Amino acid sequence: QVQLVESGGGLVQAGDSLRLSCAPSGRSFGSYAMGWFRQAPGKEREFVAAIRWSSGVTYTYYADSVKGRFTISRDNAKNTLYLQLNSLKPEDTAIYYCAASSSLVFSSTFNLYYPQSHRYDHWGQGTQVTISS
Repeated sequence: QVQLVESGGGLVQAGDSLRLSCAPSGRSFGSYAMGWFRQAPGKEREFVAAIRWSSGVTYTYYADSVKGRFTISRDNAKNTLYLQLNSLKPEDTAIYYCAASSSLVFSSTFNLYYPQSHRYDHWGQGTQVTISS
């Protein structure tokens, strides 16, 4: 069982940056594709970014609403997943969740299904990001 722990959320002003971290307990990220999702008050959980690794190559995907502003990455030495959030907007306010998927490690499934939250097996508790205008 993988347990994911997010950190790095907070209250910042529009235009500021934050870096979210996600660390697994008990297992390396190597066996999983990883994603970040977010849920704003009164809204459904939505896809933010996803990443998988194969043969030394990193593949990343982003929601259109964050493309060019957010960056998903992994530090192998620290076994930690990151989401760098730049140029933050009030509409980015949400609880951000880290998720791991064992079924999306293959390109055939990842490329098709990476934005679908039900494809992810393990979830963190979430970290609150609040952007003031």
